[in-house]
Amino acid sequence: MTRTLKVLNGKYDNLKIYGTNYLTHDGTCIRDYIHVSDLVSAHIKALEYLIKNKTSDIFNLGYGRGYSVLEVVNVSEEVTGKKVPVMITGQREGDVDKVIADNQKAINKLNWKPQFDSLSDIIKTAWDWEKKITDNCKILHKA
Repeated sequence: MTRTLKVLNGKYDNLKIYGTNYLTHDGTCIRDYIHVSDLVSAHIKALEYLIKNKTSDIFNLGYGRGYSVLEVVNVSEEVTGKKVPVMITGQREGDVDKVIADNQKAINKLNWKPQFDSLSDIIKTAWDWEKKITDNCKILHKA
């Protein structure tokens, strides 16, 4: 997703899509994306758990469902109003069709509840941040 937004912001010429023949509904990889605010809240809950229980643990963070590369591209275009130039290339060795987090342990043990599981919300927040960083860099370069 980050690369998609950097392409839209002019930092790269195109987005490489590595394969369109995965065993998914549109042939592209599916990944479980998470909103930065949900990631932060989960980390805070994990720290509280660590302090309270005096033990560490491993938790998967995500929404328990995924979006394909093409879905991310399409929603990014809707959110930004810009077209993502893509370049289809071959699959990378080792890439799997789907990677989706099983978040039940985090929900149950940390009492964590993700709040921002809309792909468009995730992309909108990331896009706003990407633009802000770029604008701030332009200001610094002028100084």
